[in-house]
Amino acid sequence: MFAVTAFRRHPGRVSENSVALDLDDAGLARGLPRPLHRHDAIQDVPFRPVGFRDDDLPSALERSARWLREVQEWLGEPVDVIGVHLDYDDSPDGVYYEVKLLCNDEDLAGAPIAVRAQEATDPAAAQ
Repeated sequence: MFAVTAFRRHPGRVSENSVALDLDDAGLARGLPRPLHRHDAIQDVPFRPVGFRDDDLPSALERSARWLREVQEWLGEPVDVIGVHLDYDDSPDGVYYEVKLLCNDEDLAGAPIAVRAQEATDPAAAQ
Protein backbone atom coordinates (compact mmCIF):
# COMPACT_ATOMS: atom_id res chain seq x y z
CA MET A 1 0.00 0.00 0.00
CA PHE A 2 1.24 3.43 -0.92
CA ALA A 3 -0.14 6.81 0.11
CA VAL A 4 -0.20 9.36 -2.66
CA THR A 5 -1.74 12.73 -3.23
CA ALA A 6 -4.49 12.27 -5.76
CA PHE A 7 -6.05 15.22 -7.51
CA ARG A 8 -9.71 15.12 -8.53
CA ARG A 9 -10.32 16.01 -12.17
CA HIS A 10 -13.68 17.62 -11.56
CA PRO A 11 -13.73 21.41 -12.17
CA GLY A 12 -13.91 23.40 -8.98
CA ARG A 13 -13.28 20.34 -6.79
CA VAL A 14 -9.51 20.04 -6.55
CA SER A 15 -8.41 18.17 -3.45
CA GLU A 16 -4.95 17.36 -2.17
CA ASN A 17 -6.00 14.65 0.29
CA SER A 18 -3.67 11.66 0.55
CA VAL A 19 -5.23 8.30 -0.21
CA ALA A 20 -3.85 4.77 0.12
CA LEU A 21 -3.35 2.87 -3.14
CA ASP A 22 -2.73 -0.88 -3.48
CA LEU A 23 0.05 -0.89 -6.09
CA ASP A 24 2.33 -3.57 -7.48
CA ASP A 25 6.10 -3.08 -7.98
CA ALA A 26 5.49 -1.31 -11.30
CA GLY A 27 3.21 1.27 -9.66
CA LEU A 28 0.02 -0.17 -11.15
CA ALA A 29 -3.11 -0.99 -9.17
CA ARG A 30 -3.24 -4.68 -8.35
CA GLY A 31 -6.87 -4.81 -9.55
CA LEU A 32 -6.13 -3.16 -12.91
CA PRO A 33 -7.17 -5.43 -15.80
CA ARG A 34 -4.08 -6.40 -17.80
CA PRO A 35 -4.07 -6.94 -21.57
CA LEU A 36 -4.41 -10.69 -22.13
CA HIS A 37 -2.76 -11.30 -25.51
CA ARG A 38 0.92 -12.32 -25.36
CA HIS A 39 1.96 -9.40 -27.60
CA ASP A 40 0.19 -6.76 -25.47
CA ALA A 41 1.67 -4.98 -22.45
CA ILE A 42 1.42 -1.99 -20.15
CA GLN A 43 4.73 -0.18 -20.47
CA ASP A 44 6.69 2.27 -18.29
CA VAL A 45 6.00 5.72 -16.83
CA PRO A 46 5.44 8.77 -16.84
CA PHE A 47 2.49 8.30 -19.18
CA ARG A 48 2.02 4.60 -19.54
CA PRO A 49 2.01 3.41 -23.14
CA VAL A 50 -0.24 0.35 -23.25
CA GLY A 51 0.76 -1.57 -26.38
CA PHE A 52 -1.32 -3.92 -28.52
CA ARG A 53 0.76 -5.74 -31.15
CA ASP A 54 -0.54 -7.83 -34.04
CA ASP A 55 0.10 -8.53 -37.71
CA ASP A 56 -3.57 -7.66 -38.26
CA LEU A 57 -4.31 -3.98 -37.47
CA PRO A 58 -8.08 -4.43 -36.87
CA SER A 59 -7.30 -7.15 -34.29
CA ALA A 60 -4.91 -4.88 -32.39
CA LEU A 61 -7.44 -2.03 -32.49
CA GLU A 62 -10.27 -4.31 -31.30
CA ARG A 63 -8.17 -5.56 -28.37
CA SER A 64 -7.24 -2.00 -27.42
CA ALA A 65 -10.93 -0.98 -27.47
CA ARG A 66 -11.91 -4.04 -25.41
CA TRP A 67 -9.21 -3.25 -22.85
CA LEU A 68 -10.32 0.41 -22.64
CA ARG A 69 -13.90 -0.70 -21.93
CA GLU A 70 -12.70 -3.11 -19.20
CA VAL A 71 -10.55 -0.46 -17.54
CA GLN A 72 -13.32 2.15 -17.75
CA GLU A 73 -15.72 -0.29 -16.05
CA TRP A 74 -13.11 -1.08 -13.37
CA LEU A 75 -12.21 2.60 -12.86
CA GLY A 76 -15.81 3.80 -12.77
CA GLU A 77 -15.07 6.69 -15.14
CA PRO A 78 -13.42 7.25 -18.53
CA VAL A 79 -9.69 6.57 -18.68
CA ASP A 80 -7.51 9.58 -19.49
CA VAL A 81 -5.86 8.66 -22.80
CA ILE A 82 -3.57 11.47 -23.89
CA GLY A 83 -2.59 9.95 -27.20
CA VAL A 84 -2.88 7.02 -29.57
CA HIS A 85 0.25 6.01 -31.47
CA LEU A 86 0.48 3.59 -34.38
CA ASP A 87 3.83 2.06 -35.22
CA TYR A 88 5.06 -0.84 -37.31
CA ASP A 89 8.00 -3.23 -37.37
CA ASP A 90 8.90 -4.53 -40.83
CA SER A 91 11.76 -6.73 -39.61
CA PRO A 92 11.46 -10.41 -40.60
CA ASP A 93 10.68 -11.62 -37.06
CA GLY A 94 8.67 -8.61 -35.90
CA VAL A 95 4.96 -8.29 -35.20
CA TYR A 96 4.02 -5.71 -37.84
CA TYR A 97 1.57 -3.33 -36.11
CA GLU A 98 1.69 -1.82 -32.63
CA VAL A 99 -1.12 0.37 -31.34
CA LYS A 100 -0.11 2.31 -28.21
CA LEU A 101 -2.56 4.08 -25.92
CA LEU A 102 -0.79 6.70 -23.78
CA CYS A 103 -2.67 6.49 -20.48
CA ASN A 104 -2.66 8.60 -17.32
CA ASP A 105 -0.56 7.00 -14.54
CA GLU A 106 -3.03 7.90 -11.78
CA ASP A 107 -5.84 6.13 -13.62
CA LEU A 108 -3.77 2.96 -14.06
CA ALA A 109 -2.82 3.11 -10.38
CA GLY A 110 -6.52 3.25 -9.45
CA ALA A 111 -6.36 6.72 -7.84
CA PRO A 112 -9.98 7.64 -8.74
CA ILE A 113 -11.18 4.42 -7.07
CA ALA A 114 -9.19 5.17 -3.92
CA VAL A 115 -10.44 8.77 -3.81
CA ARG A 116 -14.07 7.65 -4.09
CA ALA A 117 -13.53 5.00 -1.40
CA GLN A 118 -11.99 7.56 0.94
CA GLU A 119 -14.82 10.03 0.28
CA ALA A 120 -17.36 7.30 1.05
CA THR A 121 -15.80 6.69 4.47
CA ASP A 122 -14.79 10.30 5.21
CA PRO A 123 -17.24 12.88 3.78
CA ALA A 124 -14.88 15.71 4.83
CA ALA A 125 -12.32 14.41 2.29
CA ALA A 126 -14.69 15.30 -0.57
CA GLN A 127 -14.35 19.01 0.12
